[in-house]
Amino acid sequence: MDKVVQSAVEAVADIPDGATLAVGGFGLCGIPSVLIHALLDSGVRDLEVVSNNCGVDDWGLGLLLQAGRIRRIVASYVGENKEFARQYLAGELEVELTPQGTLAERLRAGGSGIAAFYTRTGVGTLVASGGLPWRYSPDGSVLVESPPKPVETFTVRGVEHEFVREQAITADVALVRALRGDRLGNLVFHASARNFNPLCAAAGAVTIAEVEELVPVGSLDPDAIHLPGIFVDRVVELSPDEAAEKRIERRTVS
Repeated sequence: MDKVVQSAVEAVADIPDGATLAVGGFGLCGIPSVLIHALLDSGVRDLEVVSNNCGVDDWGLGLLLQAGRIRRIVASYVGENKEFARQYLAGELEVELTPQGTLAERLRAGGSGIAAFYTRTGVGTLVASGGLPWRYSPDGSVLVESPPKPVETFTVRGVEHEFVREQAITADVALVRALRGDRLGNLVFHASARNFNPLCAAAGAVTIAEVEELVPVGSLDPDAIHLPGIFVDRVVELSPDEAAEKRIERRTVS
């Protein structure tokens, strides 16, 4: 089945208001920037986004945030986005901060059909007991806070430990970026771009991938494929200029 669509605009055209999106990338590495731009142009709003972070003020998911299109976000790191902090503290945005490894596993579990799992991460903190501020009121009081999560004791290697139960994450649509892909949707990611992209792709009911290089079917070594095409519904081939345009989150050299 040929999964290539002609443009990013066409690929995201049926995403409705209120959709939940799993968006790949790590910092600004491997983010589906072209699909995000197309989503911005589409006018869709009231989105819930699941992503490692929310871009920066002028790039990636930060563009949707500036335009007021995001209602809620589940993320693990948001430190580079001033507009994110402003909206959160002003009560304009609901934020579920999640430990990074837990977020990755929640997405992996969702893509694997696993409803929930237990982890030691967060035991003894507000992650488990509840009370993390998800949404503030304009006056600074907490309007919505995280609920308590079940905690159980398991014996591991002869030692009892407490574990907190975390629910899996699934999304209506996943947006990802790959280094290479074929017309069947088989994808190869580059370096750090592999961190969250495959997890988000598997967790989406519909997965849209932008690829920097579209290659013929059969040219990818099966052992080198990071995400099989069974998880991918639409493929968008980027132009050379689109593939080349990448940002650095924090430049550390002159």
